[in-house]
Amino acid sequence: MKPDTILQLGDFEFSGKEIPEFIPFGGEQRLVVHKLVGGKRNVQAMGADPMPISWSGLFFGAAARDRARYVKTLMDSGKALDLIWDEFFYRVVIREFRADFERFYQLPYQITLEVVEDKSGAVLAIAAPSVDDLVNQDASSITDLADAIGDPTLSSLVSSLNTAISTVSDIAKAATSTINSIVKPLNAVRARVQVLFASVNNTVRSVTTLGGILPNNPISTNVGRILSQATAATQIPMLQQMDVTLGRMGKNLGAINSGTKTVTQAGGNLYRVAADEYGDPMGWTALAAANGVTDPKLTGVNTIVVPPLNQTPNGVLNA
Repeated sequence: MKPDTILQLGDFEFSGKEIPEFIPFGGEQRLVVHKLVGGKRNVQAMGADPMPISWSGLFFGAAARDRARYVKTLMDSGKALDLIWDEFFYRVVIREFRADFERFYQLPYQITLEVVEDKSGAVLAIAAPSVDDLVNQDASSITDLADAIGDPTLSSLVSSLNTAISTVSDIAKAATSTINSIVKPLNAVRARVQVLFASVNNTVRSVTTLGGILPNNPISTNVGRILSQATAATQIPMLQQMDVTLGRMGKNLGAINSGTKTVTQAGGNLYRVAADEYGDPMGWTALAAANGVTDPKLTGVNTIVVPPLNQTPNGVLNA
């Protein structure tokens, strides 16, 4: 764990080198297993049984000896104590505490705590990653793969893709035109990947003998063949992975406005269109953003793009 992590046992707060790199936690589910005739089993869950919490550290400095002795005093008392770090909260009793006196200012220690109660609270659900998270994660993977492949053209195209992504503050709420500004460089990257894949595939298939070595060829030519084929062979799985990642990114981007439709409106205003389509006239800002306008008033005959209302309408259009 980082030095700035708070680790507190009762009224004692560990600090500096006293804080361990990690604290294991968990346990097991107590089970009663009945083995029946025919190989069937009846398993009854009896409840969670937390494992003891143990770690080691180092008391160091002028107060090291006294701090170690104070923790021993906490153990000797046999009282239940609150153990708190990060978002973890346990009620514990010190089962074992051992310290090695090396110097008065240096005492390595080990501590084991028996869990009385886990008071941290259960995590009942994990929030699904947002479209922004998914796209940015894939963009990071694509950048790493492009760096490993080492093709300058591919790296330049990936850089353009990352620039397009970085200019969109909220991909999930972006208009179709904005999404298209990402899709265009994404398709350019994917096209380059296909070109490279065809090239390296041809290089590998061009082997007529082991390593491409042919009689009467200069040694340098034979070595060059071997190196180019080895490089191509290592690039194929990276290009395949990159193509899959680009495809997934494109699918995630395409899903944002997959419910987009259009309506034809003669005159009127976006308030009315929002009321008809969303049931909320204040959704006009989503319509304005999708159609690249700032004025809700409409003149003439207009074809209005109506994206899904995946944002909270507030009636305020941010320019």
